[in-house]
Amino acid sequence: MKKYSFTEKKDTRSGFGAGLLEAGKKNENVVALCADLVGSLKMEAFIKEFPERFFQIGIAEANMMGIAAGMTIGGKIPFTGTFANFSTGRVYDQIRQSIAYSDKNVKICASHAGLTLGEDGATHQILEDIGLMKMLPGMTVINPCDYNQTKAATIAIADHHGPVYLRFGRPVVPIFTDPDQKFEIGKAWMVNEGKDVSIFATGHLVWEAILAGEKLAEMGIDAEIINIHTIKPLDEAAILKSVAKTRCVVTCEEHNRLGGLGDSVAQVLVKNDPLPQEYVAVDDSFGESGKPAELMTKYGLDSENIIKAVQKVIARKNAVKSPQVVEL
Repeated sequence: MKKYSFTEKKDTRSGFGAGLLEAGKKNENVVALCADLVGSLKMEAFIKEFPERFFQIGIAEANMMGIAAGMTIGGKIPFTGTFANFSTGRVYDQIRQSIAYSDKNVKICASHAGLTLGEDGATHQILEDIGLMKMLPGMTVINPCDYNQTKAATIAIADHHGPVYLRFGRPVVPIFTDPDQKFEIGKAWMVNEGKDVSIFATGHLVWEAILAGEKLAEMGIDAEIINIHTIKPLDEAAILKSVAKTRCVVTCEEHNRLGGLGDSVAQVLVKNDPLPQEYVAVDDSFGESGKPAELMTKYGLDSENIIKAVQKVIARKNAVKSPQVVEL
């Protein structure tokens, strides 16, 4: 197992704030809109540098999406900012009709996604957003794993034409990716090569997969871990190459089991190479108020649950290899 270490923890939303500032410096057409959550979205540095390119819309998220769509007609590249729940569920009609349907170049940037929103509770902890957004034709969906990758992704989407959903979070998490990385939309990142099981993880679950991989190695299980930061377009070639070796799959995400990364991977497998798959995800339920780490454990989104899923899927793989003969 390849060793990963970290010296600092930061929230991925701060990576967005840093990336937004850099994107603004690179391209004068980059503008930012916010629905009364400047501090939560870490937009202060952009506002200080480019006050004339920032628009405070207030608590009017649907209006923000319409304004952003209109700005693209004049050549602007709008980045909208609010919580993931308000970036998707509250404004789905506006995104579908005004942004996705007409292929507007809007970057929908969503913080506080998933259970790790924490104490704000189930009404704010959206776990369906990836599914909602990936179903929209032409929508790119990105869920980076740490501060550095979120910063790089934010810069990259400014150069990508078309609507993008960029998802990130509230809690501080280890920074373990390269600060100078080049982010490639739609290109999976190999975290660790292995031969016994393919672990496809996204967002906060990538670090948990690394922790699981270290423990699995001590148990004699060689896990291949791949960071699927872009859920749409999905890197199908990377998935099929990996499973050709390992012959079993675990998908890991801070999202509902229905409609997220796991379902996307399952579609690839069923069309090309049907294999045993286990999901590490929220099992079709809402969240609740609590501390982020405790919620991740309660809902099965930690390294220990990844290990259990790996053990289960390997047992299923071995059962397929050696089917029991039943006497009639």
